[in-house]
Parts: sequence; structure tokens; C-alpha cells
Amino acid sequence: MMSDEVRYERRGPVAIVTMNRPRYRNAQNSAMTYALDDAFTRAVDDDEVAVIVLAGAGDHFSAGHDIGTPERDADTSFPRRAVTWWDHTSKAGADRRYAREMEVYLGMCRRWREIPKPSVAMVQGACVAGGLMLAWVCDLIVAAEDAFFADPVLRMGIPGVEYFAHPWVLGPRFAREVLFTGDRFGARRAYEIGMVNRIVPRAALETETLALAARIAEMPPFGLALAKRAVNLCEDQMGMRAGMDSVFGLHHVAHSHNAEVSADPLAGLDAKAMKKAAG
Repeated sequence: MMSDEVRYERRGPVAIVTMNRPRYRNAQNSAMTYALDDAFTRAVDDDEVAVIVLAGAGDHFSAGHDIGTPERDADTSFPRRAVTWWDHTSKAGADRRYAREMEVYLGMCRRWREIPKPSVAMVQGACVAGGLMLAWVCDLIVAAEDAFFADPVLRMGIPGVEYFAHPWVLGPRFAREVLFTGDRFGARRAYEIGMVNRIVPRAALETETLALAARIAEMPPFGLALAKRAVNLCEDQMGMRAGMDSVFGLHHVAHSHNAEVSADPLAGLDAKAMKKAAG
């Protein structure tokens, strides 16, 4: 299976799902989101697939959500899959933003986190904002030495991306630093705090990631599904799901505040302005 936005390939027991917008550093528009969902669903339904690897074509894993490419499709209707909510395109104001982001951002990430098969993010280059969300919903992260991570959306006055896993994935104190500064942190720092499982040379990223995936694929599939479910349940018992729900509301307070005081829910910042601010 191949689409403009996502490539799908199976190598033995491993499905490789590749974001395919390298020209835009794999910025995620809605078309890509639903193509990813199609690919993940195909992998889940294929009994020959034991492990899913998520990758990004080109030099970068993902620069985040699409906030400015020619193919940005925030005003386009897609069939809802992640939540039972109305179509955003006929709504206005906060209703429009909340309906879309509940489905395309928070809802989809939660849906993918619950995939019963283990998933491994294969990260090189930029893994920023919405890119972090995709890496975080995977069970393991293998990072190239050139990988870097950031959530800079506080520059828009927004307290973090929609899938707000920061305190659980980064730890509360480093989460504050990442949010308060918007600064990048590298693969080594990510490994030190336990966010990344392995760091490998860029040239060995695919080989090492697929070797890890193949090793996992040797385990009993139902056992893997139960172990994954067990860890997810424990994270939620530690408050992740409830905390994420609360912060999603704060996220939309920020969007509404921006729209009220500046007529722009993103505070007038596009992708170029965000990249420039990051230095």
C-alpha cells in the first residue's frame, strides 16, 4: 500500500509505516493522519505482522502539525474514527477547533497508543511538537545521534501539544524546562531521562531499529498485547489520561484567548516564525 502521505511496507513480521512528506519535514496534515490510521489498521489486521515501526522519510522524523504548507487541510472534512463528535467544518470558533483537535490530534494519538501490537518509533532529525506526539504513542523509541526533540508551542501562548504526556515521559521538572524554554534537547539527553530506548549512528538507524523489532516479534503475540496493555493501564493509573483531559481544556482556553486578543488562535505564528524563534 502506498499513498502520497504515507508508505506501507512489510518485511517479515515487521510493518514499516513511513510518513512521506519529506519536502515539509513530514509536517502532519489531516490527510497524513488518516493515512497513518489506515496503515496502522492494516498492520493490526494482518496476522503476519507482529511489530510496527513508524518512520519519517528524508532527513527528519516530523516537524509537527501542518500549520502552513500548501496542502494544509484544517478546513477539510474527514470521516471521524477516533471519537464520536460532530464534523468541525460546519462549526465556528472554539466549537470548530475543539471538534477537530479532539478527533485528529488527541483522539487519534490515544487510538494508536492502544494498538495491541508493539510499535517502535525510528527517529532522525527533527521530532518537534506534533512529532513528539507520534513518537510518544509508540512503545519504544530508537533515535539517531542527530535526532532532536522540542515542544515550542508555548511561544504561541499554548501550554503544550494536545497529547500532553510531558510529565510522564519527561518527568515533571524536565517537562517544565522543555515547556518554559521551548528549547531543543538532543538524543543523549532524551536517553538519559528514559524517553529514548536506544541511540545509534544515523547510518545504522534502520538496521538497528528493524533488528530490535525482529527481536520483539519473537515473543508470543498475545503476551505482548497483554504486557503493552498492562503498562498503559499503569500509566493511566498514575494519572496520565485524566491529566491529559484536563490539559486539553487548558490548550483550548489558550487557543480561544489568542483568537480573542489577536484574531488568530496560533497567535500569529506560522511554521517559519516558529523555526526562526527556535534558533
